Amino acid sequence: MNLGISLRDENSNLPPRLPNLPERIRGLERLSLNLWWSWQPRAREMFQALDLQAWRESDHNPLRMLAQLPQEILQKAASDPEFLKRYDAVMEEFEANIASQTGWFTAEYGDPQAPIAYFSAEYAFHHSLRLYAGGLGVLAGDYIKECSDLAIPVAAVGLIYSRGYLSQKLRDDGWQEDDEKILDRTYDPVRQVLDKDNRPLRVQVPLFEPPVHVQVWRADIGRVPVYLLDTDVEGNQPWDRTITQRLYTNDPEQRLRQEIVLGIGGMRVLEALGIHPAAVHINEGHPALALLERSRMLVEGGKSFEQAIAQVRDTSIFTTHTPLSAGTDVFPFPLVEKYFSHLYDQLGTNRDGLLQLGVSPADPNAGFNMTVFSLRMAKFCNAVSKKHGEVARQMWAAVWPGKKEEDIPITAVTNGVHVRTWMDPLWLQPMLDKYIGSNWVRDMDRAKTWQGIDAIPDKELWWLRSRLKGLLIADINERAREEWKQKRVRAESAIAFGALLDPRILTIGFARRFTAYKRPDLILHDLVRLKRLLTNPLQPVQIIFAGKAHPSDVGGAQLIQRVFQLAREPEFAARIAFVEDYDQHLAQRMVRGVDVWLNNPLPPLEASGTSGMKAGVNGVPSLSVLDGWWLEGYNGKNGWAFGGDPVEGDRTNVDADALYRLLEEQIIPLYYRRSDDEIPHEFVQVMKEAIKGAAPQFCTTRMVKEYVNRFYIDALGLKESLVSSDR
Repeated sequence: MNLGISLRDENSNLPPRLPNLPERIRGLERLSLNLWWSWQPRAREMFQALDLQAWRESDHNPLRMLAQLPQEILQKAASDPEFLKRYDAVMEEFEANIASQTGWFTAEYGDPQAPIAYFSAEYAFHHSLRLYAGGLGVLAGDYIKECSDLAIPVAAVGLIYSRGYLSQKLRDDGWQEDDEKILDRTYDPVRQVLDKDNRPLRVQVPLFEPPVHVQVWRADIGRVPVYLLDTDVEGNQPWDRTITQRLYTNDPEQRLRQEIVLGIGGMRVLEALGIHPAAVHINEGHPALALLERSRMLVEGGKSFEQAIAQVRDTSIFTTHTPLSAGTDVFPFPLVEKYFSHLYDQLGTNRDGLLQLGVSPADPNAGFNMTVFSLRMAKFCNAVSKKHGEVARQMWAAVWPGKKEEDIPITAVTNGVHVRTWMDPLWLQPMLDKYIGSNWVRDMDRAKTWQGIDAIPDKELWWLRSRLKGLLIADINERAREEWKQKRVRAESAIAFGALLDPRILTIGFARRFTAYKRPDLILHDLVRLKRLLTNPLQPVQIIFAGKAHPSDVGGAQLIQRVFQLAREPEFAARIAFVEDYDQHLAQRMVRGVDVWLNNPLPPLEASGTSGMKAGVNGVPSLSVLDGWWLEGYNGKNGWAFGGDPVEGDRTNVDADALYRLLEEQIIPLYYRRSDDEIPHEFVQVMKEAIKGAAPQFCTTRMVKEYVNRFYIDALGLKESLVSSDR
């Protein structure tokens, strides 16, 4: 199986990024350039052992830390027997892992002749590589890590953004401002891909006049290469260099240009690298033009347009993530014609033949709909939860006129999370090794693996909860202190950022994109009732909010401002905090450190949601509306649910009352009901059920295996070979 330029060969053509590394530990450079280390506890511990303070100051980025460490520390490590013992063990495991293409997939299905190409507009692998905006990128990042773990034959494609996504700063009045800056990628774990002449690879993207070229960066995620396209190339026109500047631009034409680069340019890059995918999986509609380029390549090879479309359809997978029509890209027909009119002949079709592929029968005049195009171009289409599957079949029924809703070919593969990325590695993962055995990593998608959770003493699990909450609050306090130090914000703003949070009291976490349908202000609906809960002298509660609003979402920014201004009010006794600039690092801290995870979107608008899954695998139970994944995950013992009944009209009053009653009557009393040992044993039992419920059913191990068994083996042509081999 050919996945293009190998990491070893690619690095051999480039000067070392860290020239001062002693020869004995030079392997640290290779390790730092592969984000495999980020979900390996022993690798992280090894980096910390070099210099704990430097590790923290580098924001857990080993490339940055190693580049800035004094030479004497590096030399000392290179001769320290204890460090070298750790180093050798980690490097041996790393080299064996990335050199091997054997694993679960090859054991089950053998070695395919060509890989799957996975396309996504964003990826969240680690906060040292900012390629993401939110949940779509987090899902893509977790998927790629699991593909590495299971040895799924994947080559991934995306864009690298010079300005990333929104870097959030709040004014003293709580208004979100976009902190516009060019990202410094000096210490990003990426390398530039070189051509056969040892020069930066440049690939021309068609449809642009004057021509647009991309250069290519490679990020390595364990065994999976991720190729990132960049138009900020000398020779491109200034306006073309900005195509990959900002993730999710509001300008429709610039957005279409991005999608041309991602989809069509991405396929051209794979071709230039000698990677010929047997199947393509597109994550949402943004990369859908990759399927069009695949069709063009087949026509160029002698197929008719209809034959090419049929072949592409049989080997394509499309995952839709949104139950909102506003989440779909629809481009005006004149704009599409501006770029694609010269492609009709190459495709062997005409204007109508191409444009009709993206026309929604429900609204034929709206424009070229990328979701409709994707649904027509992919045989394997899925939503991301069972409920979302129902919603998606209703939304897109017009694409299949005459079919009954239950026969519409959009199935569901419920999302999952990469457990080793999101589960606490310091204490919880070693605790699992002790009580349920180290094979939990291999067998995490089996429910019986997790029954041993009951053997963990309540005392140990409660100690873990206290330590993780202490880490979260210490981190938030440090952030608030930095705001005070750098911006000279007012004292009440520092308090609103979380400077006075108390690690001893029940802590609720709410962190996600701030937008109206996610209802971040539902718990603020009755301020008198809320104040009574927060300031109860015997059983107090505090709430930590975090999240960003899209730059064009004024309503989302107003929601942030409302939370922040309430957090500044003395009458709430510093029991509300809004933590600025939510990112992957803070997300990890929060899903591990709060006591209860709150999620209350307006049903049925939660496609899946994964933050509650991440909290659950850390023993943090959810308090959630029955929508998305929680409809499948809630079992009556692993958390609390509301909002499952239909309500005519505005359901805010009903849902807010249900939320308050659960807190007042069940959650708060349970948390504060302590025995003589000061442990809330009944609450700890809910924590254990949260782990047992989330880990096997909502891990990416289950999710990726489901994609393989239901879609990939068919799309890769392995299904027929398996059938014939069984005869």
